[in-house]
Amino acid sequence: MAKLRADQLDSALRKQLAPVYLVSGDEPLLVQEACDTIREAARRAGFTERERHHVEAGFDWEELLTSANSLSLFADKKILELRIDNGKPGDKGGKALLSYCEQPSEDNLLLIVTPKLDGSAQRSKWFKAVEKTGAFVQIWPIAAPQLPRWIDQRMQQAGLRADRDAIDMLAARVEGNLLAATQEIEKLKLLANDDGLVSTETVAGAVADSARYDVFNLIDKALHGDARSAIKTLQGLRGEGTDATVVLWALAREIRTLSQMAHALQQGNSMDRAAKSAGVWDKRKPLVNNALRRLKQPQLQMLLRKANGVDKAIKGLRNADAWDELMDLTLNLSGVFSLSPAVQRLSLL
Repeated sequence: MAKLRADQLDSALRKQLAPVYLVSGDEPLLVQEACDTIREAARRAGFTERERHHVEAGFDWEELLTSANSLSLFADKKILELRIDNGKPGDKGGKALLSYCEQPSEDNLLLIVTPKLDGSAQRSKWFKAVEKTGAFVQIWPIAAPQLPRWIDQRMQQAGLRADRDAIDMLAARVEGNLLAATQEIEKLKLLANDDGLVSTETVAGAVADSARYDVFNLIDKALHGDARSAIKTLQGLRGEGTDATVVLWALAREIRTLSQMAHALQQGNSMDRAAKSAGVWDKRKPLVNNALRRLKQPQLQMLLRKANGVDKAIKGLRNADAWDELMDLTLNLSGVFSLSPAVQRLSLL
């Protein structure tokens, strides 16, 4: 069977139920909904039992195969749900999945759930066996430009209508949090007019600001070079009462990591080696690499001095507003420098 998008899944299930499904993606709501759709189709086909397995350290893969080969006391068909949180079954798991796919049982439906799988995982033998035997459902995240359309479709499914301004306002409020968007749409169903019309005023009055403000989100946006979003997140952290020391800790730690990597690169080390030495995970390498293209070693050293100055301001040892200086530090990490290096040095005195 071919790869399926989430929007193709329902029609494919109505035509044929595969013995194995692999649902992969990093958007929890969409992954959950795809799994729900598969389970519902399986229940209609007589798979009334459901057995869940979570792959963790020491997981017994023989247990999965034994369960697949054992008949229920009532001879009911069952769904075997296998959740692999790191997306890597390992050697034993790969062999077990290959063995299962060689002779899938008509009494079982195997549903495998993983995070987004990279190219290496999709070239593995176990993945190719699963894809050949069943179906691979790849869940793509909803990008910011696509979010208004997604919200509009969801509102229509809920029997609601809204103009573009109301949809854009809702999209801005939830800031990519699909679960929050779904919850707010449910709330709006109770507040809409009898004809299902949702106005901008209704959204403004009813929808809570569900944007996720946290220090790690702040760091990621700054590394990406998205100064506007980084500052918005910083303001959100301040509004939520976050301690300035926590924000400074996160910014200073990231700047030290970048400085360490910049020094290693100057010494002729490869990006992979520099990242490994600095403790940077593979998933974060693109973000860090993006920042290092903008920020050179002298700038990073200056940012470390500025971070030290912010620390003194927080402790009352400098006559400066800590949050104003955190904003400047965040802008600098995002690649925005409002002052010349000479003037910046003077500002630290």
